[in-house]
Amino acid sequence: MPRSAVVTSLTAVRRDRLRRRVRFIVGFTIAYNIVEAIVAISAGTVAGSAALIGFGLDSVIETLSAIAVAWQFTRKDPERWEKLAVRAIAVALFLLAGYLVVDAVVSLATGERPEESPWGIGIALLSLIIMPVLAWIETRTGRELGSTSVQADAKQLLLCTYLSGAALIGLLANSLFGLWWADAVVALVIAALAVREGLEAWRGGELESSVAVLSELGD
Repeated sequence: MPRSAVVTSLTAVRRDRLRRRVRFIVGFTIAYNIVEAIVAISAGTVAGSAALIGFGLDSVIETLSAIAVAWQFTRKDPERWEKLAVRAIAVALFLLAGYLVVDAVVSLATGERPEESPWGIGIALLSLIIMPVLAWIETRTGRELGSTSVQADAKQLLLCTYLSGAALIGLLANSLFGLWWADAVVALVIAALAVREGLEAWRGGELESSVAVLSELGD
């Protein structure tokens, strides 16, 4: 067999393997984020925490993002649907940011004080462990495939890591020090991050900021 044919065959095999990995990652992400969203939104509603509810809503958006990528990679020609998948992710991020800004401003204006939330603290800690690993794997996979949508979805996972840390800070600040306003401030920080990541996803090609750090760690 000519060497060129072997290379072509190996390239095709590698591409199929990477696509299967993407499908596994997004499948796991969907399952995990459904649980995360239920816990975070329920705990946030009980505690009256804007940051925790926002964290849960981001889990819903991550689920939709993963579904968009999963749908894309069930197509015969995934690259054809790249732009549509990325734009869907960006729109979802903008909607999240809008909700968080309104909710945080209302909370600050009315002086609404969130209650303590052990369940919220627990789910935020768990996400801080799981999401960076998933984001790192998906980032490297997306770069090797040359897929903007996979990299955009990885940024969603990385954003979840930021949100986990931010929500945890707000929850602990309220629980330990009684800083009720920290929850709303954290929600505004989350909104700003969502807008930034949404703009980068919308532009499509500019996916090098925070995701690049994860990729460099593995080099």
